[in-house]
Order: sequence, then structure tokens, then C-alpha cells
Amino acid sequence: MGKGELKDIRAIVMDVDGVLTDGKIILGSNGTEMKSFNVRDGFAITAARRHGIKIGFITSRKSEAVEMRGRELGVDYLFQGVDEKLGKLAEICSSEGITMREVCYIGDDLIDIPPLEKAGFPATVADAPEEVRSHASFISSKKGGDGAVREIIEHILKGQGRWAGKR
Repeated sequence: MGKGELKDIRAIVMDVDGVLTDGKIILGSNGTEMKSFNVRDGFAITAARRHGIKIGFITSRKSEAVEMRGRELGVDYLFQGVDEKLGKLAEICSSEGITMREVCYIGDDLIDIPPLEKAGFPATVADAPEEVRSHASFISSKKGGDGAVREIIEHILKGQGRWAGKR
């Protein structure tokens, strides 16, 4: 089940590139950056929010596409250009009055190890490097951008008795 009990999860915070996307960045000739997001991940994020779970994105890159996707999904926290993610995760916990034990953190690369080590339910994607996978209590069977976030959130909501196909 992981370090924390699924029933205790009150926030799901995640990296973006390699978690919500496949990690590829498409740059247009005019400098426009495009990313591909999975609609099923979006559905699961919306379902979690409807059940009162706070959602946060913490990414080391800055992207207008991420800003748009975060706004579209109504995420509670969106931090871009962050190299030290644990500090932002602590900021979210403080703002919400919760502990790290009540957080699921989803990350896929070395920069995500510190928050994975502190989160109550650390999770990662199938294609994360072994150094990251070794810090996760849950490893999705899906790759980043391929519904991994949906699988992780569904696992949490089922563990809380809240999934059952309901929105």
C-alpha cells in the first residue's frame, strides 16, 4: 500500500514532462512549444478534484501549454521553473494544512527523488529510470503521457472507496 494509507491522501502533486506528457517537446519554427496530454489523465484529475483532493503541478520547465492545461483542469497549484521541488511541495502542504504523509507525489526523474522520499504515497510511471522507481510505492503499468496519472489516481480513489466509475 505504500508509506501512507490511500485513505489519507488529500493532495496529488506531480511533475509534468514525462508524467502528464511523454516527455517529448515539440518546438515550432516560430518558437511555439507544443505538448501532448492524455485526456484520460485529465478525467482522473477532474474526478479527484470533485472528491476534494487538491491537485498540484510542479515542473522545472516553463511552458504556456502547461499553464493552459492547468487552467483547463482547474488545478489548485501550478509552479513552473522550479529546480527544488521539495520546497514547493512543503509550501503546498503548509497552505493546505496537511502533512507530507497525506500527499501522493508523482515524479519520473532524478529531480523528483526528494519529494518522492517525503511523500506519503510516492508514485512513478512505467518508463521512469530505476533510480526513481526504487523510491516509489506504486509504479504505473503505463508510460508517462499514456494514462499513467489516470491509473495512479484511480488506484487512490478506489483505495478510498470513491472510484466506482462516478465523477
